[in-house]
Amino acid sequence: MSPDSRFPRSFLWGAATSAYQVEGSPLADGAGPSIWQRFAHTPGRVRGGDTGDVACDHYRRFEEDVRWMRELGLNAYRFSVSWSRVLPEGTGRVNQRGLDFYRRLVDALLSAGIQPAVTLYHWDLPAALDDRGGWLNRDVAEWFAEYASVLFGALDDRVEMWATLNEPWVVTDGGYLTGDLAPGHRNLFEAPRAAHNLLRAHASAVQAYRAQGQHRIGLVVNLEPKDPASGQPEDLAATARADAYMNRQFLDPVFLGRSPEEMREIFGAAWPDPPAADFDHIRQPIDFLGINYYTRSVTCADPAARPVGAGRVRQPRHAYTETDWEVYPAGLTQTLLGVRQRYGDIPLYVTENGAAFYDPPTVEGDELADPLRVAYLRTHLQAVQEARRHGVDVRGYFAWSLLDNFEWSHGYSKRFGLLHVDFETQRRTPKASARFYAEVIRSRGEALLEGRLPA
Repeated sequence: MSPDSRFPRSFLWGAATSAYQVEGSPLADGAGPSIWQRFAHTPGRVRGGDTGDVACDHYRRFEEDVRWMRELGLNAYRFSVSWSRVLPEGTGRVNQRGLDFYRRLVDALLSAGIQPAVTLYHWDLPAALDDRGGWLNRDVAEWFAEYASVLFGALDDRVEMWATLNEPWVVTDGGYLTGDLAPGHRNLFEAPRAAHNLLRAHASAVQAYRAQGQHRIGLVVNLEPKDPASGQPEDLAATARADAYMNRQFLDPVFLGRSPEEMREIFGAAWPDPPAADFDHIRQPIDFLGINYYTRSVTCADPAARPVGAGRVRQPRHAYTETDWEVYPAGLTQTLLGVRQRYGDIPLYVTENGAAFYDPPTVEGDELADPLRVAYLRTHLQAVQEARRHGVDVRGYFAWSLLDNFEWSHGYSKRFGLLHVDFETQRRTPKASARFYAEVIRSRGEALLEGRLPA
């Protein structure tokens, strides 16, 4: 590998988590309940009856976890803030003890030479706001801006990278359409309304940051290439709808000031036809875009699959993860190139990328072998290199996840972590993928060469 093909010294090498998935102690020190606290405690919602009550106990063990980050050579850590830990009622009274936790975490990261990258919202809306309509209430944009302003005032002197929302598509599809995620609604008319209010809330937080922030703020979306299963017109049309629904529904309004044409066809009478003034507000300039990439979809027409009328065709000779996602690293390059082509040269970060493969619940010894995850990381980081070779401005990569954690409605049945967590003892054990990633970071990418093993 030539020196020019190595990652630049300014590249961010990180790992990512989210509050409800790792922190535990969701009601500690004056915090209010979130929609995920409610959802997880509703029988039948989460596999095995699992909850985030303990999770990885990061709320009490964050100093140990920061030491692990430092040992792996990370120079960035992406985490989210629990809105109801800071504002128990969602607005109004600030819970200083909750805010102090994030102050301590940021200080510990900075002392270890690790840059904090803060996500304001990773799916855990305060239950008190859900009682007032949540993402279906237009007032949520002002509620979110108020919450964001509290965080900016407390942490912007030490946090230089902010994201408003994580994966708003998942919030609306899982939370308001399929009901698989909190708050568990199943309503065709609610999903596009929630999506639009998420966009308005994002813009209001960006606007608030411009008034008081000093650094960078962006948005994080999950993107997935939609490749047609055939050249038949019905498959091509289904692929265009699927792409609009998942990949363009949130980015076109932010960058182009409009919704994709296909959205009206997808939702029919349920499409709310938002006013033009809303799009003028939504199109606030952002400083970067975060992209979460896991897989692609080979897409076919399926009239029974609502609302898009598109199905996924399994590729029989390809590898799949424990979450039944195809391992397709070329799709990451495809995604990064596609974003630049459609939206221009905005700085990009891969803010999540990783895979769930089977790992045992307990580990004997000081390291766990996970060759499939090592291969996954290698090939997807090579895909990032390929995008950079084509001139895409990719400035960082965050592995999902630092820790095995509470994987939403899957409970603790799916493990994505670089660090294995024994959920009975909370013992952390590095996996071979963690050691491999550390060597990639140390060598600025030289360890991605085929056949090279971690030192």
